[in-house]
Amino acid sequence: MKLWVNGGLRDAEDARVSVFDHGLTVGDGIFETIKAVHGQPFALTRHLDRLTRSAAGLGLPEPDHDEVRHACEAVLAANPTPLGRLRITYTGGLSPLGSDRGEQGPTLVVALGESTRRPDTTAVITVPWTRNERGAVTGLKTTSYAENVVALARAREHGGSEALFANTVGQLCEGTGSNVFVVLDGELHTPPVASGCLAGITRALIVEWAGARETDLPLDVLEQAEEIFLTSTLRDVQAVHRVDRRALVDAPGPVTAKAMRIFDERAAADPDPRPR
Repeated sequence: MKLWVNGGLRDAEDARVSVFDHGLTVGDGIFETIKAVHGQPFALTRHLDRLTRSAAGLGLPEPDHDEVRHACEAVLAANPTPLGRLRITYTGGLSPLGSDRGEQGPTLVVALGESTRRPDTTAVITVPWTRNERGAVTGLKTTSYAENVVALARAREHGGSEALFANTVGQLCEGTGSNVFVVLDGELHTPPVASGCLAGITRALIVEWAGARETDLPLDVLEQAEEIFLTSTLRDVQAVHRVDRRALVDAPGPVTAKAMRIFDERAAADPDPRPR
C-alpha cells in the first residue's frame, strides 16, 4: 500500500506525520471520503469543492485542487482495487501544543482502503446526544469525529450500522456518517442543511435526481415514516429495515427502490457529476 504524504508517495510503513501535527493534537483538520471504482473516483469535483468550504470554515489555507487531484490519481494508480475508500486528509500542520496554529503550512495525506458493497438494507438506532446546529464547525467535515465514534459504537452494540441524531431543537438531523431520508404520504423528504447536518454529496445528488424535498422534521418522524433510507459515499442509497425497535418489513420500499435505481444509473453514466 502506498500513501501520499506532503508531496509524494510513501510506502505505508514509511508514511509519517509529526506527533505535533495539529490534526492529531487538537483535531484541527478536515477530510473527504470518496468512492473509487476500478481506479475511478466518483464525484471528485464536488468533494474538492466541499473540502475547500470546510477549509474556509476552519480558517485553513485553500487546498490546491490540482495538487489534490494529482495525489488522488497517484494513490489510485499505485493501489489497484475494484472498490476503494479514497481518503483525503488536510490538517493545520506542524503546530505548538495547544489551540494556536503553527506557521509551517498544512499537511496533506491521501490514502486508499479496500471496501465492499454495502447490504441493500440496514438497521439504525437513535441516540440521546444532539447535533449543534449553531456550532462553529457545524456543516464542516472535520477530523473531530469523537462523538461519531461514541454514537456508532452504541449502534453496533444494538445491532445497527448507524446512529441517528436530532439537533438541539428536537429535529431529525443526520447519522454519524450519513444523511437520512424519509417517505411521508409517498413523498421523499430530508432535513435541510440548516438542521445542522452535513451537506452530503450523495444527499445533494438524490435531492437533484430524485426530487426530494428539504423539510424540517421532528425526530419522531422515524416512528411514522413509510420508508427510510440513508445516503453516503459508500452506502450510496441504503434502505433501513429497522429503527430502534420498529421494523420496516418491506424495505426497500418503492420510493427507496426507485431512488436506488436512479442513483445507480446516473452515477454510472457520469462519474463526476458537476454541481448545477
